[in-house]
Amino acid sequence: MQKVAVVLSGCGVYDGSEIHEATLSLYALSKYGFHYSCFAPDTNQHHVINHLSGEIMPEKRNVLIESARIARGKIKPLTKLETGEFDAVLFPGGFGAAKNLSNFAFKGEKLDVSEEVSEVLRSFHAASKPIVALCIAPVLVAKTLGATVTIGTDISTAEKIVSMGGKHQNCQYNQVLVDEVNKVISTPCYMLASSVYETGEGIEAAIGELKKLLSKH
Repeated sequence: MQKVAVVLSGCGVYDGSEIHEATLSLYALSKYGFHYSCFAPDTNQHHVINHLSGEIMPEKRNVLIESARIARGKIKPLTKLETGEFDAVLFPGGFGAAKNLSNFAFKGEKLDVSEEVSEVLRSFHAASKPIVALCIAPVLVAKTLGATVTIGTDISTAEKIVSMGGKHQNCQYNQVLVDEVNKVISTPCYMLASSVYETGEGIEAAIGELKKLLSKH
């Protein structure tokens, strides 16, 4: 059974992993016959957001501990991710990708991607293993690898991706962009989708493309 590493960034769209995207990714991976393992950085979140009011809360939360909620406790620190043990890696979206895995939410195209995440991306790329990036997570790949990605049709974000050295192509919520050269698969999810159903359609299509890409090798 082929194995996919899933990198989470917390639990909750405004300060961590987008829960629908993360859960639907695990569902789609299972549906397509993949075995998955979850990982997350063992660091504090940039901040904690009250998801009812949208306000910043005066407390600290750990990205790994929060991500364990989605993974039902079966998760390891990102430093334990061994590229050789997996066939591909997947990054769900959510503001955690832009706040905890990078600082894109604050610095835009001048973002810094965390060293742990950069190492994972470079390692899978060097091993010619596919990288799946959902929603806003493609900015991590564009910055680190200069790959061609999609975040949907948002002009401002697309321009930032080009400014940081990547390439962008517009896609609809149920479409998938495959950068064959860099083996990067991306789809817009909630950057464009208006429902959990539409998000699920894009994610299942992305995992379908992952299956095809792996079957070629």
